[in-house]
Amino acid sequence: MDWIPLLSTLTGAGIGITATLIADRNRWRREESRHALELRREVYTEFVSALKAAGEEIRAVALGDHMSGSARDAAVREAVRSTGIYTASERLWLVGPPQVVDAGNQAFHCLRTIRDAYARGVAVDSAEAAPLVAQRRAAMAQMRRLMREDLGIAPLGIE
Repeated sequence: MDWIPLLSTLTGAGIGITATLIADRNRWRREESRHALELRREVYTEFVSALKAAGEEIRAVALGDHMSGSARDAAVREAVRSTGIYTASERLWLVGPPQVVDAGNQAFHCLRTIRDAYARGVAVDSAEAAPLVAQRRAAMAQMRRLMREDLGIAPLGIE
């Protein structure tokens, strides 16, 4: 019996199966990478939107009239809670790379500092609030820059 045709057939089948497995594995990796990128994009958008909404909410509350300091404090804190920022923050902590999580945490803490100032009665457009707002803007810009970098999006250059 001639073994060469049988060995050639088995070798060809082995090469074909191996090539198919490698192609499937590469396709799976691309799909996983694409899914992870889309998930991070969604989480980043949710977090940035919640931060913006929380900032607008506490500003609106701080501009309003409140009968007492405790009523203002409660209203400002509730304004932040109602935006979903805490859930968005936890999602960021779960899927973001360390540098993005750190930048997001910095922006979040800047927002909390402003929240606490407004809760104490600091006026929105006061000299006391101005450096807090500037610090928050800088933290937000840094966070966005790192998020864009992680997503493979070119920097805007306008912040």
